[in-house]
Order: sequence, then structure tokens, then C-alpha cells
Amino acid sequence: MIKINISEDALKWFKDEVELGEGSKVRFFSQIYGTSKIRENFSLAFTIDPDDEEAASSVTVEGITFYVNESDLWFFDGHDLFVLYDEKLDEVTYDYKK
Repeated sequence: MIKINISEDALKWFKDEVELGEGSKVRFFSQIYGTSKIRENFSLAFTIDPDDEEAASSVTVEGITFYVNESDLWFFDGHDLFVLYDEKLDEVTYDYKK
């Protein structure tokens, strides 16, 4: 299982830009597009998805649940997920640490 960490700035971005509030659910998933620090030819994306029944790992911050399903755990290869905010790009970014 991985640990999901959401920075305060990333949480604010999700609330302001994606207009999420208490009870919202965000699923992180792998996609065959781009490259990440831990997977060549694969990157991480998110979707607003109320169905977290298959969640293998989750964290709830200020009433918003962020999760990863079992089928996407392979992407992390034992790394924890850190969701950060990039002020220059005005978007969330991802970091991974073992």
C-alpha cells in the first residue's frame, strides 16, 4: 500500500480550481501518456470519481477523499505519492518517495 500526501497548497488548488468540497472524491490513476519520475511512458492523472469502493489507498483531508485503486498500484512501485502545487504552472504536480 502507498501513502498519499496532499500539500496545503495542492488542497487549496483542488478547492478553488476544481471546486471540490466536503464529500468530493478524487481518484489518481496511471495513463499511457507522458513520463513521470518513476515510470517512463506513463504519467499520473486524476478524475473526480465518487466510486472509491476499490480504493487500495486513500486519505481524507478537510472532507475530500483522495485515493488510488488496486489496479493502479503497480505504477507507484513502492513509492508514496506527494501531491504538490506548482505556483509557476498554476497546477498540481506529483512527487514520489520510497
